[in-house]
Amino acid sequence: MALIVQKYGGTSVADIPRIENVARRIIRDREKGHDIVVVLSAMAGETDRLISLALEASDNNPDAREYDVLISSGEQVTISTLALVLNNLGFKARSLLGHQVRVLTDTAHTNARILEIDTSLISRELRNGFIVVVAGFQGVDQDNNITTLGRGGSDTSAVALAAALKADCCEIYTDVDGVYTTDPNIYKKARKLKKITYDEMLELASAGAKVLQQRSVELAKKYEVPLYVKSSFNDDEGTLVTMEDVDMEKEIVSGVTSDKNQAKVTLIRVPDKPGVASRLFTPLSDRGIVVDMIIQNASIEGYTDLTFTVYKKDMREVREILDVVAKDVGAFSIEYDENISKISVVGVGMKSHSGVASRMFVALSKENINILMISTSEIKISCVIEEKYTELAVRVLHDAFGLEQDR
Repeated sequence: MALIVQKYGGTSVADIPRIENVARRIIRDREKGHDIVVVLSAMAGETDRLISLALEASDNNPDAREYDVLISSGEQVTISTLALVLNNLGFKARSLLGHQVRVLTDTAHTNARILEIDTSLISRELRNGFIVVVAGFQGVDQDNNITTLGRGGSDTSAVALAAALKADCCEIYTDVDGVYTTDPNIYKKARKLKKITYDEMLELASAGAKVLQQRSVELAKKYEVPLYVKSSFNDDEGTLVTMEDVDMEKEIVSGVTSDKNQAKVTLIRVPDKPGVASRLFTPLSDRGIVVDMIIQNASIEGYTDLTFTVYKKDMREVREILDVVAKDVGAFSIEYDENISKISVVGVGMKSHSGVASRMFVALSKENINILMISTSEIKISCVIEEKYTELAVRVLHDAFGLEQDR
């Protein structure tokens, strides 16, 4: 008998027939003798509807506490509905909200982080023969205020529960049947991976892949939770996200991903002296704005150009901040470009193979795709290019590294 945590996303529980499909899948595993803890998202589109409601009710400026109370309600609907369906099919099920489990978080409303989970109630219900159905995405702070974990937070809820319960594995069910070498919607030659390392999955997630939420992979790696990505609509073998082994290093590149949600900012003729970078980036950090790639040109006559990327959604705040700060530090001008994308190749094999960057740059140059920025890590190379070339670049790089070949 194993203890399995299963998470089902919004498309998997979009209506009663799909919830019944989820119930049958759970029952199949329950009949094998496994203990099952299920984590659910809200129905597809429901969180967006609730966000719109919150914005409309508050003139686009909702109180953070009340906002979390409202947008967390979607999960309450799905967990109670699934529990009703399971009970109707003759299997004991008990739904639990975040505050009932006591998923304790910090006080950062809309993007809270889990501090600890009290597993005693779940363990008791499992011993009593129940299938336990837990609301994803939500928790509670020390003062019993409802908090939410940010978009995609149900993945994090599931992995955190699996770690706390010391579950045998965590299965993430979604509308795709695994992790692919690239987005199949961009390139039909994309190949499903049988397994991928935590580090590779982290790099893919940070570079734009939307299969798993990045924080959930970080937790899985930290607590060594075996993580399976599967489809709730078929029984195909999924992808295992796990620790690195020798075989994985044989594949130089495991995937190519793209991110069109990037914007580029260039500060022209910034004084090249100590403290300037701090004065530029600290206000962005204080507002919670994530800065990704940073490039500083060589100093000429005491001045330099500084270029970095941020998410497009943050551009309004970035402009507000930099219009003030750039003048304060003595920058000559600012250029903004939202028509870019980031293309990345990822693979643990990069650590033991040379020539990856060269192959990437040659492949792009053959298609006359200009590289605007470059950044590297131990297992990832990213390039900023013009947005209009995104799909072409993905296909070209996928072919350049032979990712369609089964290995």
